[in-house]
Amino acid sequence: MPKYFPIDAGVTFDCDKSDLLAIEWKAESLSADFVLPSAEGQALRVRFNGATIVRLLDEMPLSTEQQPTKNEGLVPRHFAYRVGGSTFADSQSETWKEIHRPVRQYEFITGWGCMDVLSGVEPSFEVVDITA
Repeated sequence: MPKYFPIDAGVTFDCDKSDLLAIEWKAESLSADFVLPSAEGQALRVRFNGATIVRLLDEMPLSTEQQPTKNEGLVPRHFAYRVGGSTFADSQSETWKEIHRPVRQYEFITGWGCMDVLSGVEPSFEVVDITA
């Protein structure tokens, strides 16, 4: 059963009204910008400075994992989590996880989808200006 542990992203917002704006994924870094619903011209950037495995889901009602139990620890309208015990993390390469240990799963939820990240480094968060 997956367990969710909320993470403080440094900004409070209703994640149901957010969405992924952009993602930049390079060999040893990942950054993703998410809509900040009440901050026009700004986004929340989530960054990992290390190797990552990424999964993007654009339909939250459709589950890709068959688990018979509820998701413990989810908080209504919360954006960022560390996740333990998910099928996604468990099914990834054991060799990759050993090389980059300690690997943890992070999940970022919006009203339109979610981004799962496996990484040996913790995410950083910052509010950035975006151009139209």
